[in-house]
Amino acid sequence: MEKRRLGREGLVVSAQGLGCMGMSDFYGDRNEEEAIRTIHRALELGITFFDTADMYGPFTNEELVGKALKGRRDAVVVATKFGNQRSVDGQFIRINGTPEYVREAVEGSLRRLGVDVIDLYYQHRVDPTVPIEETVGAMADLVKEGKVRYLGLSEAAPETIRRAHRVHPISALQTEYSLWSRDPEDDILPTVRELGIGFVAYSPLGRGFLTGRFKSLADLPADDYRRNHPRFQGENFARNLELVRLVEDMARDLGATPGQLALAWVMAQGPDIVPIPGTKRRPYLEENVGAVELHVAPEAIQRLSQVIPPGKAAGLRYADMSTVNR
Repeated sequence: MEKRRLGREGLVVSAQGLGCMGMSDFYGDRNEEEAIRTIHRALELGITFFDTADMYGPFTNEELVGKALKGRRDAVVVATKFGNQRSVDGQFIRINGTPEYVREAVEGSLRRLGVDVIDLYYQHRVDPTVPIEETVGAMADLVKEGKVRYLGLSEAAPETIRRAHRVHPISALQTEYSLWSRDPEDDILPTVRELGIGFVAYSPLGRGFLTGRFKSLADLPADDYRRNHPRFQGENFARNLELVRLVEDMARDLGATPGQLALAWVMAQGPDIVPIPGTKRRPYLEENVGAVELHVAPEAIQRLSQVIPPGKAAGLRYADMSTVNR
């Protein structure tokens, strides 16, 4: 598989990664055996970049990823995150960016993943009560101690990114980006490109909506958190289905699935962008990886950008937008 560079510090990953969150949390049923097989199949297909976080599960997703990648450590890049602090029973406690918590969190992640060093360590959300310089300063100490190789931020605003990057080089900024979430194009992508920071696009399939698999809310499991997501509710759902039909029409002409075209669009936005579509099943993984080899003419990419312009999606990205882009 094609490789892409994230940042200027030497981090190189597969052109598409695998988001592992849904294997343990938020997206309905869980099957650890199938999840592990999916991770192993990803390795066979050339994926080397695996994304998790301590809050997924909570805590159990790191254990699953560590178990699946055992014995394959030298072939992979493991990324995890801290900062969204949850209790063992799943209750959200707070966004925590204190230096003390950084040190506590990394030890837990290293233990659960079963590794000596984390390749890419993100602050999952910015803590507005702690100066970013203090949080990243503590993260930089982890690099000096050999517990972390590269640093990242998630859902950080441009000025926050600049301040963090002055403390220690940031290799990757992770933010939601897809055909229906194009706001990073305004300020965030220009900022990270100016600073030489790679961009990791999470939810590049619009939480699965852009695959065309959901025709109504009934298609989601009863315990799927997307049922509470603004873009999956009421009139927003119907309006967003119209966007999916546009993607479906173009994908049909290309002999591709709508999900593959949506992923190809993200990858076509620059060689510094790495999408990490999440799945817990091998067939969907194989479909997603097919996007890497999908050759879409620049004219078709431009047309897709025009028919689904920024701001076209109905509904907010999150019901509570106060924790993102700050």
